[in-house]
Amino acid sequence: MKRYIFAVFLLFITLIPADAQSIKWNKSYSDYFSTWGEVAVQQMVQYRIPASITLAQGVLESGAGKSELARKANNHFGIKCNGWTGRKSYHDDDERGECFRAYDNAYQSYVDHSVFLTNSPRYRRLFDLKRTDYKGWAKGLKACGYATSPTYATRLIEIIETYGLHRYDVGKGFDKQRIEQMHQSADQRQVFTFNSNYYVRARRGDTFRRIADDVDVSYRRLAKFNERDKNDTLEEGEIIWLQKKRRKAPKEFKNRPHRVEPGESMYIISQRYGIRLKNLYKMNRLSPDYVIQAGDLLRVR
Repeated sequence: MKRYIFAVFLLFITLIPADAQSIKWNKSYSDYFSTWGEVAVQQMVQYRIPASITLAQGVLESGAGKSELARKANNHFGIKCNGWTGRKSYHDDDERGECFRAYDNAYQSYVDHSVFLTNSPRYRRLFDLKRTDYKGWAKGLKACGYATSPTYATRLIEIIETYGLHRYDVGKGFDKQRIEQMHQSADQRQVFTFNSNYYVRARRGDTFRRIADDVDVSYRRLAKFNERDKNDTLEEGEIIWLQKKRRKAPKEFKNRPHRVEPGESMYIISQRYGIRLKNLYKMNRLSPDYVIQAGDLLRVR
């Protein structure tokens, strides 16, 4: 009897597709799909991208929302800057210190993923596929250069089939109230921490007065903390510190000088590390009229 049961078990295993056997079910993936399933359907209805593909990419690229990029930049799809004018986050990927898009909320990452695929000419041919053709989409994303991993398409398909995500591709409805709540949470101003300090990112059209209303700090003090005039125009994505900046960067930057990137100024660098501008000049023994060049190395601690 035992040998019969074992034989049946072996037969069952051989009937499972080989791809599906290489991905193991885990709760963090399942929880991720429960959280973002309706958002993926909403995006599918609006942009015609299979919800299964969106979910599989999201969970794979973000490590089920637990990767450093997802936690610090709310970027669930690994989309790099590529002309991005919003705030940015720098992480090691194919190369060190690569530039990635950063968002105030993970919901914004889902929306931008849809817009990114829709507006990029390289992915245009994918929209000729049926939204139920998740295999075609997975292989097409790899062929169009979304990721460098040679197994990218296979892994997406494995995830979709292991968790039955293709069921989302036939969905038409979603909880509008829940989606609206995510919209509202995306509109809330997110406060970040760095260098034992707090900061926010300026939005399009922001002023010190507008930010002050949200964070309950005098707009005059905000401008002073950021070494600016209280009436200055702010650019989208700018770091705005909510307390007086520090004299130097955190300890981990002791032996890690900053390499100046094209377009950067001493002020931009001082804001990035939360350092007072005069201290940045002093650490590097530079006069205030010195003009830095791309490639220069600057001490930040």
